[in-house]
Amino acid sequence: MSGEVPSRSSVARRIVRGPRPEAVPTLVARACALVGVLDIAAGVFPRFRHSRMHAMAEVLPGALGPFAAALSLSTGVLLLLLAHGLRRRKRRAWRAAVALLPAGAVAQFTYRHSVIGVLISLALLVPLLLHRDEFAALPDPRSRWRALANFVLMGAGSLVLGLIVVSVHPKRTIGDPSVADRLTHVLYGLFGFEGPVDYQGSTSWTVAFSLGALGLLTAVTTIYLAFRPEHPAAQLTAQDEAHLRALLDKHGGRDSLGHFALRRDKAVVFSPSGKAAVTYRVVSGVMLASGDPIGDVEAWPGAIERFMDEAKAHSWTPAVMGCSETGGEVWTRETGLDALELGDEAVVDVADFSLAGRAMRNVRQMVKRIERAGYATRVRRIRDLGDAELERIRRAAEDWRGTDTERGFSMALGRIGDPADGDCLIATAHKAEGEPGPYGDLKAILHFVPWGTDGVSLDLMRRDRSADPGMNELLIVAALQAAPKLGISRVSLNFAMFRSALARGEKIGAGPVLRAWRGLLVFLSRWFQIESLYKFNAKFQPRWEPRFVVYRASGDLPRIGLAALQAEGFVDVALPLPRFLRRRTAVARPCAHGPAERDVRAA
Repeated sequence: MSGEVPSRSSVARRIVRGPRPEAVPTLVARACALVGVLDIAAGVFPRFRHSRMHAMAEVLPGALGPFAAALSLSTGVLLLLLAHGLRRRKRRAWRAAVALLPAGAVAQFTYRHSVIGVLISLALLVPLLLHRDEFAALPDPRSRWRALANFVLMGAGSLVLGLIVVSVHPKRTIGDPSVADRLTHVLYGLFGFEGPVDYQGSTSWTVAFSLGALGLLTAVTTIYLAFRPEHPAAQLTAQDEAHLRALLDKHGGRDSLGHFALRRDKAVVFSPSGKAAVTYRVVSGVMLASGDPIGDVEAWPGAIERFMDEAKAHSWTPAVMGCSETGGEVWTRETGLDALELGDEAVVDVADFSLAGRAMRNVRQMVKRIERAGYATRVRRIRDLGDAELERIRRAAEDWRGTDTERGFSMALGRIGDPADGDCLIATAHKAEGEPGPYGDLKAILHFVPWGTDGVSLDLMRRDRSADPGMNELLIVAALQAAPKLGISRVSLNFAMFRSALARGEKIGAGPVLRAWRGLLVFLSRWFQIESLYKFNAKFQPRWEPRFVVYRASGDLPRIGLAALQAEGFVDVALPLPRFLRRRTAVARPCAHGPAERDVRAA
């Protein structure tokens, strides 16, 4: 009978059994976070430290002798850090918690005879031991730059907490120290020295120990991150790349994004048969794949299963950006994940393309105007370029990037002119008349990657900022007109996010919800070129191929979106390093299929 009230015996059995194993990491993480907050509050506010509420925070040795505030404050911060690892089921976080909780229980019983503290410790320790198999996630790929990030963030947090500690004893402060004096006292205290602020009685020791503990905690965690054994982010090995190229030779015509799997900052998992693969990158705990799996469709389930196993082993959030409708169907069927339409890819069939007709009037007029201004175009394979010209194109593309941050992940190759990429297509615009620029007569570049044997997919667009507007239209038309001679029958252009919403929202009869959604997209286009990229693509009368994002739960979408923006180079939440500290590595080129580059707006 639905709605029946559970009996007392069933409720009692549930209590005895405890929480479901899969729920233990989240529950323990929340409990650790709560205890951490209470410990911090107890260490900062002296009255709270002696209240009954602090009994909840006595899981750890945070109230022993004169070091009570310092220990409570530092252990509270550690618990907050530890809670994140427990929620993600990390094995190292479990080991730390199992070692820390008994020590806290022994300290509470020995020094304060706190039965409540011991019970809370055991209440957290017992499910950790009983469900230890739930904490099996392996460490994330990491870099030693995390040590610098930890130093900056922990230092800022310690500075804020230190100012609070210095300021919460007004009745025991001698005189009326200024904000500058308090800040100086905190900075001195973090390094273990006495500052200009004086206190009555033992308060001076309490503040000194608290500031010293914060400084020590910042130093220890930074040193640990700097000298711990490094697990570098997986890179595409030469063997993996050769295997992927062999799969693309056989099945590369399926997906226009297939060649972008050869980015060397991606990792790869293969199906047991080796006939299919999924490439990915881990960003902020999100295991981010892009496009469809590579290889034989029948072997896709095996590669997807390996991908999901890897995500589970590391407790990463699985996600796929920009897969096709067929890919989305396979992903959702094999994994139980959900799919959401992300936008549309503009694909031009070369046989149907023509500059004639009213619909192509604007493009036709712009191209003729630029040609009359003295611009000429060349469309060639990368293998047909000389070394000197190729190097000049590389340097021009780097100089014309327009942003300090390289962009691209899911739909960008990240390199130009690699000997293994001889089939890539390069379209260049030249102007012989007038004063030559730093790169001679070169004024604009379009780079395409292979899409099977009869197609290409746009990788990047770069132009000299002093060149006339319309370089992108000129080169796209030149590439489409030269395509038949190069054996190309289809060209994939940019990816337009939320294209269908923009198109339907501007039609007569669109409902208020659709119009409101379109209005929001138009508003966001002030910062992200959503509408302008859609209109730019529509000039060439393409057919639109939907692309999807695959995700586990709706609650994961914000995190996946942020990880995607990080991967594409639009957001850096880790640490924006100064230019002189940035490592010079082979990095990603701007993404032509994702949000548009600045030169698209100038087109």
